[in-house]
Amino acid sequence: MRHWHWMAALSLGLAAATQAAPQQLLIAPQQTDARLAGGEAPHWVSYEPAVEAGAPLLVWLGGTGGKPATGPRLLYETALQQGFRLIALSYLNTPAVSQVCVGPRLRAQAGCAARFRQQRVWGEPQGGLIDDRPEDAIVPRLVKLLQHLARSDAAGHWAQYLDGEQPRWSRIWLAGQSQGGGMAGFIAQTEAVGGVLMFSGGWDRDADGDIAAWYARPSVTPPARWHASYHVAEPQAATMARIYRRLGVPEAQIHALDLPVRGASAHGEGIANPAYRDRWLQMLQRQP
Repeated sequence: MRHWHWMAALSLGLAAATQAAPQQLLIAPQQTDARLAGGEAPHWVSYEPAVEAGAPLLVWLGGTGGKPATGPRLLYETALQQGFRLIALSYLNTPAVSQVCVGPRLRAQAGCAARFRQQRVWGEPQGGLIDDRPEDAIVPRLVKLLQHLARSDAAGHWAQYLDGEQPRWSRIWLAGQSQGGGMAGFIAQTEAVGGVLMFSGGWDRDADGDIAAWYARPSVTPPARWHASYHVAEPQAATMARIYRRLGVPEAQIHALDLPVRGASAHGEGIANPAYRDRWLQMLQRQP
């Protein structure tokens, strides 16, 4: 009898552990839209099945050259522990705006950075700046992925993050690093998202050398839902501080990180150093 009880307890414990394990999916972009190129890095999708069905969705946009599956896992885990579902989106992140909107092109193309981001986010051609097709853009990719998940993963209740053929932005948080952080902020200005987290989110400039004019556009996402960080040792630290203020991020929600840099560059410290987990928790607090 004791042996039976021990085996039953072990079985229940294993079942509970299995139920508590996050669901993790790797989905090739071409699987969601046949028009997309084969061989692209897969989207990374993760969520706790036991978390309430109405949980907010955090969409992660990596920096230039980044891949979702090798992104900031500790930050991913922190978001999951705070009750978020996670999509690390695979998108065309090269060339970057900082590689295209420079030199003669920056001087010749008025509003180069905003036009670049408009095409990469929404898929609207902007005078041949980049070769991205409409279906390559961030928002169309997100919609196609959510539609695919709604069909293939009923347990995830993915349709709640769609409003017809558009994302249901009020249920979605955007987060990103470097170029991806800039994309998150660009979207949040014109769509009222649940929250926006910019980690060293780029430093677009206009032809006169000043920070790009698009940063001063009014935002439909309330200031209380914005957070932004940078490391004080980054070469562009002062510029990013100005940009975040121009975006209207509240001063208390601009995080100037200053712990010793562990690696070769300060640029990725804000998403990689576990010592900043308390900052991540602050940034992930849900606001009305």
